[in-house]
Amino acid sequence: MGFSGPGSVVLAPLFLLALLTGLCSGGSDAPRGVAVGFVFDLKAQCDPPCAHGGVCIRNNSCFCSKGYEGESCQYANCSPKCKNGGECLRPGKCRCPPGFGGRFCHKVTCDGGCWNGGECTAVNGEAKCICTSSWTGSTCQHAICPQGCRNGGTCVAPGTCSCPEGWLGGACHTAVCSRSCLNGGKCISPNKCRCRPSFSGPRCEEREKSH
Repeated sequence: MGFSGPGSVVLAPLFLLALLTGLCSGGSDAPRGVAVGFVFDLKAQCDPPCAHGGVCIRNNSCFCSKGYEGESCQYANCSPKCKNGGECLRPGKCRCPPGFGGRFCHKVTCDGGCWNGGECTAVNGEAKCICTSSWTGSTCQHAICPQGCRNGGTCVAPGTCSCPEGWLGGACHTAVCSRSCLNGGKCISPNKCRCRPSFSGPRCEEREKSH
């Protein structure tokens, strides 16, 4: 026989029946009752009353039904205990916080899932996606381009940029001139040439006259 907290006693229902009536040994020389470890007071009063089918056995001492504990049997007991901050609602039933599921809140669930090889795990009591080295974001939805994407480019896959019109290259760093620059000129931005000395014009096609 054990107490399940100050002022409460946990016993199986059949043993409670034996406690109230005694056990007889019918026809033997054994004693005609069973000694118990505590006194059951029929006039006992418990305030607050014993909850969840508990029985008041002494003043302010409750005999709790299986699965409940506390001074007035007010607390449900889940075994195993609810994990990850879950609350025991009734014996064997947990209420889980956001991000956790399963009968005892032992399963981690990330809202929206984890993409691109990310793994959902508990971090300081919260469900989070742990991403691979090439992805980031709450669900590992954003690719990482270590080289960066310049001139308005967007990282669309690990190490791969999507470039706006007029730019090329792994980092969108190479300008495109629809008509090539002449006389050693260099394309420095979309359709814009930088000319060598003594040349000018949109394509560096004009030789400057010397004075």
